[in-house]
Amino acid sequence: MPRILAALAAGALFGTGLVLSGMANPAKVVAFLDVAGDWDPSLAFVMAGAIPVAAIGFRLGARRAAPARGAIDARLLGGAVLFGLGWGLAGFCPGPALAALGFAGWKAALFVAAMLAGMGLFHLTAGHRSVPGTGQAAAPTR
Repeated sequence: MPRILAALAAGALFGTGLVLSGMANPAKVVAFLDVAGDWDPSLAFVMAGAIPVAAIGFRLGARRAAPARGAIDARLLGGAVLFGLGWGLAGFCPGPALAALGFAGWKAALFVAAMLAGMGLFHLTAGHRSVPGTGQAAAPTR
């Protein structure tokens, strides 16, 4: 139970940060990405604040056993391109879209539905299997 409460608190803190910083506002995100047009650089301050926090997390994570690393391949690059295109076109990425579900209306709901459909399609086509006893997905089989 304490782990669940810790996860809930961390998620609530993360979601609050996304909303307060403007990351859950797709218009603000698109304005940040529009460097050739009406550029809004304010989200750069959000990223600058996130870098030290992430550095601490990476430092703490380095003490843990490393997961299996895969090569940078066409699937990884294709996924990165799709993620970037979706973020740039919709103004949402997964975390902010979930945080925006309560106030962004049908656009956030449509994005989350499409995201879940894409995750389901990947799960069906990538040959995932679950790790015995955990209920979690294992690495895709090749």
